[in-house]
Amino acid sequence: MIILSFNCGSSSVKYQLYNWDKKEIIAKGIVERVTIGDSFCVHEVNHKEKITLKHNCPTHKEAIKLIIDNLIHPEYGAIKDLSNISAVGHRVVHGGQKFSKSVIINQEVLKTFKDLAGLAPLHNPPNIMGIEAAMELLPEVPHMAIMDTAWHQTMPSYVYTYAVPYEWYEKYDIRRYGFHGTSLLYVAKRAAVLLNKDPFTCNLISCHIGNGVSINAVKDGLSYDTSMGFTPLEGAIMGTRAGDHDAALDFYIMQKEGYSPQEMDKILNKKSGILGITGKYVDRRDVVKAASEGDQRAQLALEMEAYRLKKYIGAYAAVLGRLDALIFTAGVGEMSDVIRAKILEGLEILGIKYEPEKNKIARTRNAELDISAADSPVKIFIIPTDEELVFVEDVVALLEGTYDIHTNFKYTFQDKDYKNLMRERAYEEEYEKAKKKTKPII
Repeated sequence: MIILSFNCGSSSVKYQLYNWDKKEIIAKGIVERVTIGDSFCVHEVNHKEKITLKHNCPTHKEAIKLIIDNLIHPEYGAIKDLSNISAVGHRVVHGGQKFSKSVIINQEVLKTFKDLAGLAPLHNPPNIMGIEAAMELLPEVPHMAIMDTAWHQTMPSYVYTYAVPYEWYEKYDIRRYGFHGTSLLYVAKRAAVLLNKDPFTCNLISCHIGNGVSINAVKDGLSYDTSMGFTPLEGAIMGTRAGDHDAALDFYIMQKEGYSPQEMDKILNKKSGILGITGKYVDRRDVVKAASEGDQRAQLALEMEAYRLKKYIGAYAAVLGRLDALIFTAGVGEMSDVIRAKILEGLEILGIKYEPEKNKIARTRNAELDISAADSPVKIFIIPTDEELVFVEDVVALLEGTYDIHTNFKYTFQDKDYKNLMRERAYEEEYEKAKKKTKPII
């Protein structure tokens, strides 16, 4: 069984072709600068050299047509013809309250996505364009939608309801939805494996830290609370998003500067966060480097981000009551030992104790690692996320008629693959060498 997955952004289309029977990626890539001009595709096939192809893609339809042509190309393709594809999975950022789990797409479902576009105006429209283009070009296979918001549908009403006039919820579906659901679902499953526990007995806090940031409290294996809200703007400090702040300051600045609602929305989403604080940096590697060289605003940004994340971890530990593991994932969470250390320092009161040397050498996106101290009551895991695998698993489960977002542990609830084990063994060897070099503290 071969599954094709699409992740359509406003100006890009990521794709992956997965052989379910062999449990391996056959091909993957991305088309960039869609609708902008000077479009190109980076295309990679298993056991073949990665290539870059220039091709004009004024719409998502041309981008998906390019991807399909690449996949069946006689020279750099991955499959002989399109009949090899069993189904297609599509990422949809916002499913609203209409969808609590992944779904097979039909015209009624597609219409509902269009009706929900206002809830995620930056994300859902390109998702929909990609779905329509793919359904037109691949009409013979089923298409499934995997929603970012579905994982969080188990949050209780007292968690997702805002303290604003209740009729806003009744009329406009104003509530906390949460995002990064596929990533957070994946790492919650994998944490249960690493803990060797029944997933429905696990209490976890997951930190998805990239350009966007989500913190997720998982109670008895289900999403209980999350930092992002009605939109991805709420929550932690992010690359360009403001996160939590007093809404009154938005009105104050709009009056002072004469900004329109649209202009303020752009500032809060595109010009705030780490970029707003530093004035020039978004990439945390640049921030860490500048901070080490004495840039005070870069130092301030790091301290603010770590402090805000520490507060979320403390709050979620309080509402969970018992904590089995703290998880770091996504680009910054997996790669930045400096930011992880700033977050973890002082959390011993919660039973979260990390090993500094283990954390320092844990900079990999390829292995699941444990950086907790030997006597830490709470495990601290770095788990590389795999959203595309969630897409594939959900598509297969829908095809087989066995799908349920909360009980679909059949596939990721398994032993680690050989390559992952080898990477972890290399990490442990490096840690043992580092310990021998460390001078005792007198």
